[in-house]
Amino acid sequence: MARTKIELPAKCIASFKIPVRITDINYGNHVGNDSLVAIIHEARMQFLHLHGYTELDVAGTSLIMNELFIEFKSEAFYKDILEVKIFIGEIFKVGFEFYYSLSTVRDRSPLLIANAKTGVVCFNYKEKKLMPVPEELKKLLLF
Repeated sequence: MARTKIELPAKCIASFKIPVRITDINYGNHVGNDSLVAIIHEARMQFLHLHGYTELDVAGTSLIMNELFIEFKSEAFYKDILEVKIFIGEIFKVGFEFYYSLSTVRDRSPLLIANAKTGVVCFNYKEKKLMPVPEELKKLLLF
């Protein structure tokens, strides 16, 4: 099976510090893959909240994740502080790509934990259909 390689876009649009909680740790004594998904979700929510949005109301539309890729690089442990950088990839008619780089500092050196990508689509829950990416949202993503 071919490995998925995640190429991060050049411009970081936001960065958040998220601590690893004890509930993020699995039986291998490191952050579980399910917890890593929750951590990137938290970063995405903080980004939206910073601009006055939620996933249910982003400039008149809602966001639904339709794909997820994670490229694991190193283990993360309890009490690590993860820096989650957010990037925007391609913008399509009804959706766009979020990219994430998660790192920590270990032994006074930066350590890459994972890169990730989520594809999201714009959705109208009332009409149960996809919507075009609103211009207001495009401006935020392309700033």
